[in-house]
Amino acid sequence: MTATTAAGANPTADFGDVRAEFYALLSGCGVYDLGWRAKIVLTGSDRVRWLNGMISNNVRDLATGHGVYAFLLNAQGHIQADLYVFQRGNSLLVDTERSQREKALQLFDHYIIADDVEVKDVSDQLTALGLTGPGSRKVLERAGILAPDLGYLQFADATWNNASITVLHAGEEAKDSWQIWIAPGHIRALWDSLVKAGARPSGTSALNLFRIARGIPQFGQDIRERDLPQETGQMRALSFTKGCYLGQEIVERIRSRGAVHRQFGAFAVAGPLPEPGTKMHAEGKEVGEITSGAVLPLPGGDRAVALGYLRREAVGKELHAGAAKLTPTQTPIQ
Repeated sequence: MTATTAAGANPTADFGDVRAEFYALLSGCGVYDLGWRAKIVLTGSDRVRWLNGMISNNVRDLATGHGVYAFLLNAQGHIQADLYVFQRGNSLLVDTERSQREKALQLFDHYIIADDVEVKDVSDQLTALGLTGPGSRKVLERAGILAPDLGYLQFADATWNNASITVLHAGEEAKDSWQIWIAPGHIRALWDSLVKAGARPSGTSALNLFRIARGIPQFGQDIRERDLPQETGQMRALSFTKGCYLGQEIVERIRSRGAVHRQFGAFAVAGPLPEPGTKMHAEGKEVGEITSGAVLPLPGGDRAVALGYLRREAVGKELHAGAAKLTPTQTPIQ
C-alpha cells in the first residue's frame, strides 16, 4: 500500500503497470483504496423524513441493510453532489467523495431548521477498500471474508480478524464489485490479506480507465454543478414517486416534457483524443462537449473513447471534436 495514507485520502495513481491493473478489474480481481470517499452519519428521530426531503431518491422506504444512489440538488435542479445513502437501522450513512463533503455538509446544515437531525463526519473513523472483477468473491473468501448473497447496494456487517467490517455489494455497473468498510487502523492488514489472496493492487489511473469503459460519469469531471439530473443519464438516482424534495419541481418538469436538450454518452474516437472541454461540432455548429477521455488498453487492442454531452438535435449527424471524428458507442466497452 505504498504512497497511500492510512485513511487513504490521497490514493496511489498506479502500482507500476496500469494496463495490468486495468485487466485485473476487467477479468481478474483488482483491489483499490476508497479512502478518497467521505462518510457522514445522520442520527435523530427526523433523519429519514428530513433527508428524504433533501435528495433525489427514496430514503423513506429504504430497508435496513440497503442503500440508494442519489443527487443533492439546489432549488434550480442543478446537481450539487452525488452520494450514496445506506440505512443502518439507528442511523443513515451518507457516502460521497471527499471533494463534495464540504458542500454536502454546508447544505445539510443550512436546511436543518427545527428538525431532530444530527450530522457527524466520520471520514477519519471509517474507510474502505474496493474489489472489482470476476474473481472478487473468491478473493474475499480466501481472505476469510464471507461474501454473502447480496443485491446491488445491499450490505451486511461482519467480523474479520477481530475487526468490525461491513461487506457491501457495490456492483451495478460491474456486478463483481465489492466494498469492505473498516476502521483505518485495520486497513493495512486488510489490504495485505486481500493481495495475498490474489487481488492485484490497482491505482486511480486504472480505475479511471475502468469507469470510462463503463461510461460512468464522475462528479467534478463529467457531472458539474450546472448539470441537470436527466442530462447525466443516471436515472438510478431519481425517484418520481417519493414526493417533494429540493429541486424536485425542475426534475418533474423535465420528466413531463419527455426529453432533455442534451444527453451524456460515450463516443468512439478516430484521431487524436480530444481533451476535456473540447467542443463537439456537427455541420459546422457546436453541438456538445467532451468531459473525459482515455485510450483503453483492451485485450483486443487499444481503443480511444471519450465521454461527454451531445445535444439532441445532433444525434445521427457526423460529429467532430478537434481533429477527431466521433461515433456514439454503447458501454460497457470490453
